[in-house]
Amino acid sequence: MALIIKLVCLLPHLLPSEPTSFVGAFSPSALPARITASQLGIRRRTPFILQSSTLSREADVTAINNADDDGDNSSSPDNGDDDAVNVVLVTGFESFNRQLYEEAGRLLPPECKINLKVFADSDIQSNKESFSTAVQNADLFIGSLIFDYDDVVAVSSLLDNVNGPRLLFECATELMSYNRVGSFTMESSDDGDNAGPSGPPPAVKAILSKFSSGKEEDKINGYLKLLKFGPDLLKFIPGEKASDLRTWLEAYRYWNQGGRNNVKAMLQLVTQRWLLEHQREGGDEGQRAVAALESLTLPELEVTPDVGLLHPLLVGEGDGAMKFAANPKSYMEWRLSPACSELAKQQKFPLAPNDAPRIAVLLYRKHVITNQRYIQDLIRYFEAEGLIPIPVFINGVEAHTIVRDWLTSHHEIASVARGTIQRDSTYKPKEATSVDAIVSTIGFPLVGGPAGSMEAGRNVAIASTLLSHMQVPYIIASPLLLQSIPLWKSNGVMGLQSVVLYSLPELDGAIDTVVLGGLVGDRIALIPERVRKLCNRLHGWISLRKTPVEDRKVSIMLYGFPPNVGAVGTAALLDVPNSLEKLLRRMHLEGYDVGGFAMDADASGQSLVAALAILGEDPVIAGGVGRMQEAVERRMERARGGDNTVAETLAGPGGGLGGATVKGVDMKFDELEKIMGKYMTKKVRKAWPEKERGPGVNAKNEMVVAGLQLGNVFISVQPLLGVEGDPMRLLFERDLTPHPQYCAAYEWMRLPEEKGGAGSQAVIHLGMHGTVEWLPGQPLGNDRQSWSDEMIGSMPNVYVYAANNPSESILAKRRGYGTLVSYNVPPYGRAGLYLELANLKDLVSEYRSGEVSSSSSRSDLREAILGSCERTGITSDIELPNDAADLSDEAFDSWIATVSNYLVELEARLFSSGLHTLGALPTDKELSSYLNAYFNDRLSGEEIENVIAAWHEQQKKSKEKLQTMPDFFSWLQTFAGNFMGGNEDSSINAAETHATEKDLLKDEAMRIVDLLGKNVEEIDSVITLLDGGYVKPAPGGDLLRDGTSVLPTGRNIHALDPYRMPSAGAWARGERAAQEIIRQHLSANGGAYPETIAVTLWGLDTIKTRGESIAIVLALVGARPVKEGTGRTVCYELIPLNELGRPRIDILASLSGIFRDSFANVVDLLDDMFERAAVADESPDMNYIKKHTMELEAGGTERPAARLFSNPPGDYGSMVNEVIGNGDWEESEALGEIWKGRNAYSYGRKEGGGGTRSGTARPEVLDKLLSTTERVVQEIDSVEYGLTDIQEYYANTGALKKAAENRKPVDSSTGKKKKVAVSVIEAFGGTSDDSSKIPVRDVEDVLRMEYRSKFLNPKWRDAMLEQGSGGAYEVSQRMTAMVGWAATVNVDNFVFDQAAERYALDEDVANKLQKSNPEAFKNVVRRLLEASGRGMWDADEDTIEKLKSLYADADDLVEQVASSFV
Repeated sequence: MALIIKLVCLLPHLLPSEPTSFVGAFSPSALPARITASQLGIRRRTPFILQSSTLSREADVTAINNADDDGDNSSSPDNGDDDAVNVVLVTGFESFNRQLYEEAGRLLPPECKINLKVFADSDIQSNKESFSTAVQNADLFIGSLIFDYDDVVAVSSLLDNVNGPRLLFECATELMSYNRVGSFTMESSDDGDNAGPSGPPPAVKAILSKFSSGKEEDKINGYLKLLKFGPDLLKFIPGEKASDLRTWLEAYRYWNQGGRNNVKAMLQLVTQRWLLEHQREGGDEGQRAVAALESLTLPELEVTPDVGLLHPLLVGEGDGAMKFAANPKSYMEWRLSPACSELAKQQKFPLAPNDAPRIAVLLYRKHVITNQRYIQDLIRYFEAEGLIPIPVFINGVEAHTIVRDWLTSHHEIASVARGTIQRDSTYKPKEATSVDAIVSTIGFPLVGGPAGSMEAGRNVAIASTLLSHMQVPYIIASPLLLQSIPLWKSNGVMGLQSVVLYSLPELDGAIDTVVLGGLVGDRIALIPERVRKLCNRLHGWISLRKTPVEDRKVSIMLYGFPPNVGAVGTAALLDVPNSLEKLLRRMHLEGYDVGGFAMDADASGQSLVAALAILGEDPVIAGGVGRMQEAVERRMERARGGDNTVAETLAGPGGGLGGATVKGVDMKFDELEKIMGKYMTKKVRKAWPEKERGPGVNAKNEMVVAGLQLGNVFISVQPLLGVEGDPMRLLFERDLTPHPQYCAAYEWMRLPEEKGGAGSQAVIHLGMHGTVEWLPGQPLGNDRQSWSDEMIGSMPNVYVYAANNPSESILAKRRGYGTLVSYNVPPYGRAGLYLELANLKDLVSEYRSGEVSSSSSRSDLREAILGSCERTGITSDIELPNDAADLSDEAFDSWIATVSNYLVELEARLFSSGLHTLGALPTDKELSSYLNAYFNDRLSGEEIENVIAAWHEQQKKSKEKLQTMPDFFSWLQTFAGNFMGGNEDSSINAAETHATEKDLLKDEAMRIVDLLGKNVEEIDSVITLLDGGYVKPAPGGDLLRDGTSVLPTGRNIHALDPYRMPSAGAWARGERAAQEIIRQHLSANGGAYPETIAVTLWGLDTIKTRGESIAIVLALVGARPVKEGTGRTVCYELIPLNELGRPRIDILASLSGIFRDSFANVVDLLDDMFERAAVADESPDMNYIKKHTMELEAGGTERPAARLFSNPPGDYGSMVNEVIGNGDWEESEALGEIWKGRNAYSYGRKEGGGGTRSGTARPEVLDKLLSTTERVVQEIDSVEYGLTDIQEYYANTGALKKAAENRKPVDSSTGKKKKVAVSVIEAFGGTSDDSSKIPVRDVEDVLRMEYRSKFLNPKWRDAMLEQGSGGAYEVSQRMTAMVGWAATVNVDNFVFDQAAERYALDEDVANKLQKSNPEAFKNVVRRLLEASGRGMWDADEDTIEKLKSLYADADDLVEQVASSFV
């Protein structure tokens, strides 16, 4: 493997920054006449024989089961000769080549005496003493692929002991500077402004500057030519330095070509030189030794092509030696030839049919050179599974050139013929072939490979364009080269390996990553079952595309959890019913069979959702599938009869269902076993015995799977996960195996129709988010035992997901094989002021205007203001300094000024207004709201209106132009785009256009409007994926925080590079936030520092803020990020106490499951920081981490420095929200203990590799940290998801606060346990300016602000009521969250008062809620009554009686409707 491949670190030092083009500037004919081809060293390599390969699954399984990675793996074929040269060779991430290197050392001629010690990179830390001794005694050092920061530090600290040549290939930038051969070195010079690597002399640079192509993205690939010609050209450059550089390049050329003989030659080259320079013997014997050395001939370089194609059957006729095809076209001519078929028959080699799908497979050239068996096995498995592999080996940096120049597709061929796209001039039609999919075993970015990872995302546009032209799936699948199979099985894919296979390729739009195997000892082994998984998923995508549109069978799955609160057909920020309707009508236009729905003017998504809700009712399920159609029809009759407990939409002709009928199955357990297989069914049977089958079973104990069928489209609701009313079952059962009906739903969906199933070829999960990606299994890198892997199977999973949640979408993408299609957030609204708040603003304005002159009038006005502030709860936010009657006029005026400022802030607060409809163009009003929120007061309302009008005019002209010249205009756009190299969203250069600042703002507004106008691409992308195509990638985020980079939507969203956090901006903001948190705590606690602060680390806010919460942790501890040469964060160093100027604060880091799994590298770095802080040479009085660690050590606690806590491995959530949702709790203290029980698992570097599985329960350490926690910190990353909007905030932050308070002593002044404060940071506030103050507020203040601006705001309420059942559910879940906050923190009485007035006691609102979603309305009333019953809300008796009456009526109606079918 090559991480920073082929001189990526070296060549920037050797070559000018702008080398001239190699093409045309240099060719062999341009050389002096005396240089011949042979002198250039260009020789054809003799073909070599790869190891034989079999398709034996048993052999692989045996090897895996017998794997043992423990112990000292360094080798030392020491011959004990004192005259021998001591050579240390570090294999880096190529431990699988250890044996090859050892053999190469043993093959050296006797004149080259060496003591060779070969180490893997893992030995640097695990075998420190042996490694250190070897390097200190080494004469020569050779290292390759050393990147881990700790390894780099350890190696660099030892290299000065090596007196002879130091050869470092493809290592971290810091290590590359240690390269040295004679006078040639890469050490930095000290020439003032010219300081830097010394590099070669100018004459050498002049020659080397010719080795590059004209394309920026091909520059690294062009550098590879240097290794072919460089050493030979340097023969003619005078000077010792050029000669020494030549030796280095010659050594690297041997190393790069690889293979046992080339490595032997490299060792001979450097050893021979060293011995000649240091021959210690004198006299005749010494002369004979020198003569013998000089007489040695350096072995000829065995050259393998830089790129080529191979196949186990592609061998020489006489010698059976492996041959390489020169290009894909010649390869396919051979592969489809009768000769190939005949050879396959003779060798009993499985060949796929000639018309089978064709898959381009990108392989590491170095693995081909070193005869890695897994490559032949992989090719064989592909053939056996009915796929024709086109295996192209590359160095790693040129993957994009293969796609661009050698591959095409039916889509690209047709598009070129139509003139809608133009191929690159480098395309080679005589060498290219058409493929159905691309599989890369390389990982990394498509452009630049390992070298491209140095500036992750720089060339995404190039990769995206290439893959968009192809329109075939781009899949990453590889054995783990940095992890053993046992380590993957126990911890999932970890660290740098996860970045290589997931984070970086996802920037290019890669999907469906499959781990094919990993290291077994020092060998790469495939797991046959995982290769079959890859092949099945490829078949799934390709068969979808090749099936005629009218015959394609598609499932659409909606969300419906939690039960009995009106959640069916809901999703975060998405109007699911209208989105479903819009999608079905578009599918009809594309040729899909959606029954009569699209032709029925009365058909609606609302009706479909209402019918699906009926199918999910317990009494209906009890009757089984056979009676469900009757149940729906009876409900339609009730609706037509005016029954307002049934959705109005069912009263229309045909119930508004467009001819949809119920389809499903009552499945027996034995039938499930036949479909799913015994292996996974055994788990289900054990977890869910016959007497406890879980939800979704009928009266006969059969699993009921049902939905609505519209032509070839099956629409259903995702089964419930868990046991309704019994969340504690999930809490105490670690396995969390899904119940039988959950399994049956997915298995039956995929089961072919001829076998009695739905026969779905693809599934669309409509909206954020479902549960399949949260099922038990590997945290990252699914295996056979991962439930999401089993449920999705081979079905393409089109996952429609909110654009502003790149955190949870990672799970859908990686664990659930989801290809994401992002949808936009709803338009933003300003809270404004309403009712009593509007009146208060008028009173305050009147008072401050000075128009009231008489003292009596001012006194009356003062009393009115105070009364209004009391009624609205403003005095809780802005406390009166003294009793109101005792306030002086000056003090009251000052207080009034603060109230006025608060009202201004409240009035300007933003919220998401309503819900988004998939693929819907925003109205002018909605466009205006987006722009108003984005520009604030930088553009006036009139200016925004003018921008929107100008956009409409522009669209009109563009449409007219396209109608008159469609083909030419499309071609011209492509042609111009190729030359410009940019896109329509690039920024305007103010200096060039001489535009005013206002003009620039208007231009930016026009770009935003244009991007928002592309919302239609959301459904376009769904259709593209149903065609088996490729969707462009984009970062997830929201417009307000992340700008236009997140637009347009309809993209395959991804997260960011976890190795670059915190970013510079995040560090600046996080540091200021930490300072403000400490300042506020000191102010509230008499100047005392907090000993422990709990900080929640969530995936979502970490991604969207680029790591601000991480920066807060570092700043509180007194640490800062350290970055290496490529910008990668490699360490968090402790700031000296004398510089810090205060004590180090201890941290309880509460990790969400997504943060834990997605940012494993950050977890390791934080763990390392805490370990170092715990043993720092500092006083415990100034280092609370050390203080608490010492106290735990004294009690005999293991791992006392553990500070990173989360859920059990592979598990997610605190379960507190489930408990609140079901009302299954008595005292609020119990909620804190549930949180503690679910978050007692410690993570970090010290947990994964020391024999203790990562995720070790350490309740003693957690208990200690909770007992010392004085403050909790929570960051909010966006307008859309505030504290009051989702359940997770109170279920984690609120419950954590309660857990800490449970361990506090009783405060003598109050008679209650001491309170723990919660600091909330709204990360969408403030700026990146170093001088700006980060807003940090107490949780109670933020709750009041949010409730006033959103939930209690008639503007927000009315927007939700317009959304039908989905909007009603949004109201319902916020009412549940209010109870959750009241249970864990506190909710003011006025909030409950006004909530009751706004939603339950307002007759019109209550009727709308009940009519659109009866269960949601019932939950609203139920939560108000619960709050009163639990003492959270002090309501008057009259209000409670009204609520009870409402609840009884709602309950009776819901029960009446449900029982009408029983």
